[in-house]
Amino acid sequence: MATVHPAPRPMSPEERKVIFASSLGTVFEWYDFYLYGSLAAIIAKQFFSGLDAGSAFIFALLAFAAGFIVRPFGAIFFGRLGDMIGRKYTFLVTILIMGLSTFIVGILPTYASIGVAAPVILIILRLLQGLALGGEYGGAATYVAEHAPHGKRGAYTAWIQTTATLGLFLSLMVILGTRTVLGEEAFGDWGWRIPFIVSILLLAISVWIRLSMNESPAFQKMKAEGKTSKAPLTESFGQWKNLKIVILALIGLTAGQAVVWYSGQFYALFFLTQALKVDGATANIFVAVSLLIGTPFFIVFGALSDKIGRKPIILAGCLLAALTYFPVFGALTKAANPALAEAQAKNQVIITADPKECSFQFNPTGTTKFTSSCDIAKQVLAGASVSYDNATAAAGTPATIKIGETVITSYTSKGLPADEAKKKDTEFKKAVADALKAAGYPTKADPARIDKVMVTVILTYLVLLVTMVYGPIAAMLVEMFPTRIRYTSMSLPYHIGNGWFGGLLPTTAFAIVAQTGNMYNGLWYPIIIAGATVVIGGLFIKETKDVDIYAND
Repeated sequence: MATVHPAPRPMSPEERKVIFASSLGTVFEWYDFYLYGSLAAIIAKQFFSGLDAGSAFIFALLAFAAGFIVRPFGAIFFGRLGDMIGRKYTFLVTILIMGLSTFIVGILPTYASIGVAAPVILIILRLLQGLALGGEYGGAATYVAEHAPHGKRGAYTAWIQTTATLGLFLSLMVILGTRTVLGEEAFGDWGWRIPFIVSILLLAISVWIRLSMNESPAFQKMKAEGKTSKAPLTESFGQWKNLKIVILALIGLTAGQAVVWYSGQFYALFFLTQALKVDGATANIFVAVSLLIGTPFFIVFGALSDKIGRKPIILAGCLLAALTYFPVFGALTKAANPALAEAQAKNQVIITADPKECSFQFNPTGTTKFTSSCDIAKQVLAGASVSYDNATAAAGTPATIKIGETVITSYTSKGLPADEAKKKDTEFKKAVADALKAAGYPTKADPARIDKVMVTVILTYLVLLVTMVYGPIAAMLVEMFPTRIRYTSMSLPYHIGNGWFGGLLPTTAFAIVAQTGNMYNGLWYPIIIAGATVVIGGLFIKETKDVDIYAND
């Protein structure tokens, strides 16, 4: 017999409170994300000062990445607790661990004070935070969805997705406010701690609200009937009927959702500053404006998914991304740095080299010393952020750089005395720089020529794709799994998708660009993942909007 659902009604005060309490944790997540990312250079100096500057920055970023890597393990651990003892109490534990970890970073002694213990404790805090985050999102989505009336789950859970913007603006306001009041020197010395320390206020509000919340109706009903799972991990991942859905949720939904999410915000920002040479402050303003315009569409697409289904909206977002990323990022180049686009069209840069001379170019610390003519040529162009194509030369011939009609022959530094190698390096870099200048390649984007409206339109389009894939995802993941193992089952594919596929996107895309030389080739990573999600999700994922989430099988 079909389940009879009451007609949709306005949101009750209790439901508003549920959404607010659940969303605060996600605000925390993004507040800390932007804090740590924005202050990575300062954190490198404070906690990894025993290393050289390049290595210190890389270790600071690795500590940041550690939080992503352990998120799926947090999903398993806290998801199990959430399915066994309840959503409310697990939810309370995750926010406490997450909030206290952020706060402690703000009071942690530096390397200068306690030596190697400082970076070790910092990494432990990042790991703890990653574990807590693994339980936080699944708890928030499950808790809100299980409180939402039928026909409103997409709209209600979409509110959680909007909080990334709030976290971004909160962190920017606190950082900019502190910097302005204290000045750069004091901020770099000790003022950077203030944004981490004030997060204790967010934590206090969040815990106070969560303590007053009730357990979710679906979990209460299941508990009253004695149907809670005693082994949610075994049921979720040890039984093929559920494990199959977990795998499909990952490769048919969250992997594509994650790469579209990270491309639309973080990679777009990276592309503006690194490839198109727009100054950081201007690029941040463009991204912030596009987020402000686009954020309401999380609610729009969440509510629309209640009417037409989650699957078509999510997969349409992935498909549009896969089909339009190349032309859209090409248009972004013309709008943000027209001089660069004109130079690329008129005077293509080509490296012709013996493939045996060319090494893997990904060198994040800048410490690898390249000696072959191919590697030296590529490193010089990469250092100037110039996009180039590759051509094959006869074996044993030195590499050449062709800029328009100008051809510059590279050199091999292997075996050369230090002073001679330095002289050749200076001469070669000057020849390349002069040729690039003559060919119209700019050293930075000209603010007067930036088409501000078009850049904003393009970035807003990228954010709209984010809202399409991300707005309905929480409701859909909740609906894919039975109540007894919902928290565990939905958290894992979400955090593998967003923590691994999404979180590693900037690094992976950067490596592809560094190796191939073409600044657009990093887009192949999100395009392939999003395309695979469209195919797999389209063929094997079932629509869920009319699922009875109170059912237990």
